[in-house]
Amino acid sequence: MGEEGFSGGKFQQQLGHSACSGLAIVLSNENDKDNERRELERTLGHIFEVPGNSLLTMGGNVFDVNSTRSILKAKLKQLYRSTTSADFNPWDGVSILDNGFGKNIVAMDDKSASGDIRFLNRFLLIESQAMFSSARANACVLKGKWMYEVTLETAGIQQLGWATLTCPFTHREGVGDDEDSYAYDGRRIRKWNKDYETYGHLWVVGDVIGCCINLDASEISFYRNGVPLGVAFDGLRKLDPGFGYFPAISLSQGERCDLNFGSRPFKYPIADFLPIQVPPKVKDGEDVASLSEIASYLLRCLLRLVKLRSHYPSTSTLVEKLRRLKRFTLQEELLIPIGKEICQHFFCLLDGDPGVKEHLVWGALVPFMMETFGTQAPHDGASLDRVMDLFLSFPEFNELIIPIMQALAHSCKTSAIILVDCPCTGSYPYLALACHLLRREEIMMHWWQSADFESSMEGLLSRKGPNKQDLQGLMPSVWWPGSREDVASERNMRQTTLALSRAICKVEEMQWELCRLLIHFSPLSPSQPPGLVFRTFLQTLVWKNRGADRNMPPPGLSNNSVLVSVYTVLLRFLSEGFGMDDVCDLMKGSMEKSDSVGLLHRKGKRRFPIGLFLRADSHCIDFSRLGGTFTHLLKTNPTQVEDLKEIEWDEGCMEVEESKVTHSTGQKPSCCSGTTTTCMSSGKNPVKFISKCSNSHGNAIPERAAHVSTECGRRNYNNEIVDKPSSSEHSDSGLTYQSIQQNKQAELRLIQVLSGSLREEELLDTMVLLYHLGLAPNFKQASHYMSHQSHSISLLDDTDKQIRAEKTSVEHLKRLKEARNVYREDLVDCIRQCTWYKVSLSARWKQRGMYATCMWVVQLLLILSKTDQIFLYVPEFYLEALVDCFHALRRSDPPFVSPGALLQQGLTSFVTFLVMHFNDPRIANADLRDVLLQSISVLVQYKEYMVAFESNKMAIERMPGALLSAFDNRFWIPVTNILLRLFKGSGFGTSKHGESWSSLFQVPDLLQRKCMIIFELSCNLARVLEFFTHEIPQAFLCGYETNMTRLTELIIFVLNHTTSTADAEFLDNALRQQGQSLEKVNRAMIWAPLVGIVLNLANVTTAPCHDLLQAFANMDSSAVVESNFQYLMEYNWVGVFKGDPSLARLVELKRFLENLKTKSETNRQTPNSNREDEDIDCCICYANEVDTLFVPCNHKSCRQCISRHLLNNQRCFFCNSAVSETRSMSSILETDDSQYGGSGGTNILLSEGVTLVKPDTI
Repeated sequence: MGEEGFSGGKFQQQLGHSACSGLAIVLSNENDKDNERRELERTLGHIFEVPGNSLLTMGGNVFDVNSTRSILKAKLKQLYRSTTSADFNPWDGVSILDNGFGKNIVAMDDKSASGDIRFLNRFLLIESQAMFSSARANACVLKGKWMYEVTLETAGIQQLGWATLTCPFTHREGVGDDEDSYAYDGRRIRKWNKDYETYGHLWVVGDVIGCCINLDASEISFYRNGVPLGVAFDGLRKLDPGFGYFPAISLSQGERCDLNFGSRPFKYPIADFLPIQVPPKVKDGEDVASLSEIASYLLRCLLRLVKLRSHYPSTSTLVEKLRRLKRFTLQEELLIPIGKEICQHFFCLLDGDPGVKEHLVWGALVPFMMETFGTQAPHDGASLDRVMDLFLSFPEFNELIIPIMQALAHSCKTSAIILVDCPCTGSYPYLALACHLLRREEIMMHWWQSADFESSMEGLLSRKGPNKQDLQGLMPSVWWPGSREDVASERNMRQTTLALSRAICKVEEMQWELCRLLIHFSPLSPSQPPGLVFRTFLQTLVWKNRGADRNMPPPGLSNNSVLVSVYTVLLRFLSEGFGMDDVCDLMKGSMEKSDSVGLLHRKGKRRFPIGLFLRADSHCIDFSRLGGTFTHLLKTNPTQVEDLKEIEWDEGCMEVEESKVTHSTGQKPSCCSGTTTTCMSSGKNPVKFISKCSNSHGNAIPERAAHVSTECGRRNYNNEIVDKPSSSEHSDSGLTYQSIQQNKQAELRLIQVLSGSLREEELLDTMVLLYHLGLAPNFKQASHYMSHQSHSISLLDDTDKQIRAEKTSVEHLKRLKEARNVYREDLVDCIRQCTWYKVSLSARWKQRGMYATCMWVVQLLLILSKTDQIFLYVPEFYLEALVDCFHALRRSDPPFVSPGALLQQGLTSFVTFLVMHFNDPRIANADLRDVLLQSISVLVQYKEYMVAFESNKMAIERMPGALLSAFDNRFWIPVTNILLRLFKGSGFGTSKHGESWSSLFQVPDLLQRKCMIIFELSCNLARVLEFFTHEIPQAFLCGYETNMTRLTELIIFVLNHTTSTADAEFLDNALRQQGQSLEKVNRAMIWAPLVGIVLNLANVTTAPCHDLLQAFANMDSSAVVESNFQYLMEYNWVGVFKGDPSLARLVELKRFLENLKTKSETNRQTPNSNREDEDIDCCICYANEVDTLFVPCNHKSCRQCISRHLLNNQRCFFCNSAVSETRSMSSILETDDSQYGGSGGTNILLSEGVTLVKPDTI
């Protein structure tokens, strides 16, 4: 309901027609003047907390301002006490050094700082610019119980505590590194006093750490958000008189914290511990009173006054309302005078100490506003509006606007989600209050003009995350599929997930409303169009966080939750639009309204301003581009922004017409399929700023648009994550929005937002960057916990099976149960972490927006890739965000869509982009190209995604050749994985062992892991060669002879190292781990492709130029070759590849072996003189002639290659036989091959202390 402010003179429709009629009856029967007087006294007594009979001194029925002033003065006098009393002053135990901060002001002393510290906010907000910095406060405590609070702006390495003046501060030592200093470090979960011990909990950003020292008991303790962490240190050393302990802080680089020594009330006060700084007092002659007590009393009076005229909950009956009105009634003409008199006394408190404003706002005013407005929906906006009308009539209130916003921002940073308060918990109550206040134009104007605007805006957009202990409190019951836990755990887990999801939705709703207010805000002095303030805030945020993705981030970065919140807001704007369609329809006079959809889901033409990539704006120039740095590109590839203003294309123009899926086609993309579209446009509730003394005080909670609503489907545990809330959740009794017809002029001005100061494409550019900086690290962490959760479930299941086994000793059973407890605890922690990431990141509407973003960005990149000059200027974060966003959707649990639909219904262009650019030389960053290559490697392992590659024209045309060329400058493992997936099913024994063995990368031992990776790589490369011998055998049989020679040497090299007894055992021991499946480490995995190579080349029907059989038979150690193939023939292939159809080819292997024996025997009987075709070039380097041989195996090579090989290995590199000596071929050729003469020779160093003799003469 709408209602007038105080300045309107009357309140209309207070309780509806029924209530007013009843009230009139009650009051019309009160004809007796004594009864009326007693009624008035009872009401005033209720307001001012005084007995009603004490007001009987008033004459007649006259009541004026003087009467109110007299009552207030009499009541306030009771709160004062004389300063001449001999009461004990506890602050005698504090010594404050006046270093220019002011009398009795406690702050960090910049003169004590070591390192490089940036001091802000009156030396209470500090940030380290060096690797390690330390500083003390300007006050020390000598006796008593004292505390101060530290609000963590970052959650890295910080050492918070107490230190004496003798504690040295250096670039390596700080608080806690000396015997007279004590510190707590929640990042490393340690306490420090010259040495460290485990202590406390892991802290997170937004935690409030209470640092307490009890000099009476010689103890130091710490509190995290009011929860005691236990006594950290006891037996503190007694200091000499005049010496005390100083609050002290040590920070690593980039760490930041906000300190409160008592300049404002503590968020989590600890009983019996006092603030170091004396709280402000109010003086009245010789008497003093606590500022907090007086301010709290006045605001309680004001609250009771405005609540007399407030709406009652809709659940209250008419009789209950009338009973309350009959007990406490007040004539309307007395409300404003009484309220102003209370406010006059309140604002008189600001005339004292400069620190009074902050203490008064944080300790009294903001809590009063929260109580008036309400922490739970529906909020009492009408009562708060009455209060604000009163406050704004006093010019002193303008001085309190900035502290109010600072206090609300701080509360948003530090307020955690509490399960019992869901859904209106966390930062929601403070955001709701801030939005309601900022709907008043004068408040928004004062806030925007302040120097603290950006920082308090970031604070309002902050969201406090949980640590392990917090998650345990939020999710006491944990359940997972296949769990053997209590049946009730599943139900409790569902309810908890749903409650947390709703709480996060409420917070995100108010963050969206806050940004919406900022977008529609249009300052008059200086004049700015709507949207420019929000645009400037975004640019400042980007500029501030431009180095957040570096390995060593710079200081001064925003909290990650701020980036996530702004990203979420932009995603909603770009998904739902700005609600301008209703306005456009009104302008056209149309009776039909079209759906207002955002840029991401809009069909038809798409445009993008290229100038975003080409302009040298300060907030984006530091980001690397695909072609290199921006300054480098300006020199090597200059371009004119004026010539390339905008690019335009049709949605889906890069896709094949038959399989095209867009927002305009019959089959909708995955981001829109299965959804319903309604006209719940945010434009139905246009933002209107309320000026002073306005007749309308609307609530700041609009209806949530539902253009891309929740997909229908059967609910399960993971579907408990709610989507965007409906408008029914935001009803606020007594509050209305003005209709569009009443605000045509304001809305006509807002139409210019999209085409003027704030373009949707510019918001998309910022959103992609914020995803890269803020969301990508979170999804990476979520993926880690999901993988760890799967691994923990597997370990727990295996342990349970062993426990249930019949033959288990008592000692072994005990160890198994201990291991199970460890596995279960680890699993429970992972499930809680995964659940938190699900409810905070994976709402369905966010996934739809992410999918639509992928579609938009990949089409933009494909269009720009046609023009080298522009493509080089595309920021790298576009490509990184695209790939990461896609894989985040792919790994989502539950899946966003089926694996087949993920690529086929809207993202076929993603496959095209991967194939075209994983080997694109225009992308200067090789790591970025490898990201694309790794994506292909992952996707082709799944048959659902493989279909998309097989049906993609660009993949068929370009990917094989690009993969082969990538061997020269890429990692071999992803390339071979891709090739193997493409070749799957074409090799010997591949029907069972064609998959990539990802489990090999989970071995804990580093050396063993390296061996297994190398073994897998060797198997993969052999499979690649096998495929080539099957598809293009001419490359070996009719090409260069070198190809055939190297291939046969490779086969013999592998067989020699895997069939001999010593090497075979070494291979098995190096690869096998406890519990490892034999089929993943047996030698058949490397032998199978070798057999396939031999059979492929041996069965070629065309006349070859090079004979494989002859190549093996011509080897000097043909007998060894025969034995190797005989070993292969006798191997148990059936046991390893049982049921594989390729086993039928073993007959061909037997035939090849028989032919090899015959050919080798013939060659051995042939004199050497008849073998004129024997190679004379070294088969290793192919640069020198053969001039040296190994003894006793007689393999030959050049002296240079043999000398280099023998430096590290004493075995023949052909047959792996032990080498006893080497001989020169120059003299051997003059005699029979089997004889050697001479005893002189040249030494060849094998290794340290071992030499061989090469004879110079025979």
